[in-house]
Amino acid sequence: MVTSTHEASHRLFQEHPETLTLVFEALGIPPPSKSDFDTLSPDATEIRPLERRVDTVLKFEPEMGESFLVAIEAQTKKHPDKAKSWAYYVAHLRAKYDMPVLLVAVCRDRPTATWAAGPFECAVGPWTTQVTRPFVLGPETVPKVTDESMVTQQPGLAALSAIVHSEDRMAPAILETVARGLLSFDPPTTAYWFEVVEVGLEDTPTKEKWRTLMKGYTTHFPGHGTLFEETYLEGKAEGQAAGRAEDRAALILRVLEKHAIHVPEDIRERITSCTDLDTLTLWFDRSLSATAAEDLFAEIPATGPAES
Repeated sequence: MVTSTHEASHRLFQEHPETLTLVFEALGIPPPSKSDFDTLSPDATEIRPLERRVDTVLKFEPEMGESFLVAIEAQTKKHPDKAKSWAYYVAHLRAKYDMPVLLVAVCRDRPTATWAAGPFECAVGPWTTQVTRPFVLGPETVPKVTDESMVTQQPGLAALSAIVHSEDRMAPAILETVARGLLSFDPPTTAYWFEVVEVGLEDTPTKEKWRTLMKGYTTHFPGHGTLFEETYLEGKAEGQAAGRAEDRAALILRVLEKHAIHVPEDIRERITSCTDLDTLTLWFDRSLSATAAEDLFAEIPATGPAES
């Protein structure tokens, strides 16, 4: 099942593949630049009824050195079938593009990260036909970001650190450092990175801590219920309601004008300042038969049991 962590990983590495610098350094490969990568289709399906999809597939083609594919998978828990799926992804991509494949697994907790490192073997008796060994970006390989300067220099790595270490006892300190560092960017960039982290934190205990650090920006991940999206939708709904109220107030005044009814300034102000749509609807209904502006506010007689 695709989770919010999968979505954050997908966007993070597709839009900022330079975040893979840690992997390249570990493999002894010069740090990559964004221009070295192309995004490929994550579809690894061959037979329609059996759909297989990798989170992210990147083609690394530097001006000098070996070209290869990077297949990135976000893994939030152990899954017995993943060993078979990962072996399939690697074999399929290797055959389809005729290029070596590096499989990278992104994990938030140590047990999952230890399991994801494999090796996963396909063997018969003593003979091993295939071995799958993902490179794991997890608590043991991703540094804990506690320096704001690192955030400003490598925001992708900082976001990854906040997500990967979300269950660590240092998580609150990491989040505070990352939040302060991200505030040094222009507002749209800050909002983007803040939201990448929130989506990646998914349902972890640290998500609420992060939400308190990031109030007041705009959404880049529609449909994930992030704080930015909630704020945006609330504001949009309020704006729409306000617009409808203004239109209804103007309509009431127009009806009174057509009926040649004088509207004192205090009553005009009362009508135009009202934002309750039900009240404005009531006033509009009354304006159709009103003979004076004050008729809009007449008390409705209370009804009670008929007298015998």
